[in-house]
Amino acid sequence: MARLKTMPARLGSAPARVRAAPKVADALYLSPEWRKLMAVIIAERGRRCEDCGAQGVRVFGDHIIEVRDGGASLDKRNVRLRCGSCHQAKTAKARAERAAGRTYREG
Repeated sequence: MARLKTMPARLGSAPARVRAAPKVADALYLSPEWRKLMAVIIAERGRRCEDCGAQGVRVFGDHIIEVRDGGASLDKRNVRLRCGSCHQAKTAKARAERAAGRTYREG
């Protein structure tokens, strides 16, 4: 009985896993001014997501109009408290609008 030969590989070996560089926070978010602003906002509004109302979760101060789109960096009227999933969804929308050459505006 004839033996079957294995076929040579059509693809080369898989490349080594590429890892993204670790995220580095913008200096603004590490500044004493930002931390003080966040403490004031949380004291006034409570530690809850202002989009979905989630409580007992980590909240992020998210710029309504992003700083890179011309939003005020330390104006509490331009900061909304969001849980991680709401923050991620809003940021993805803003990035998509920016990639399309538009400025993201909530509402």
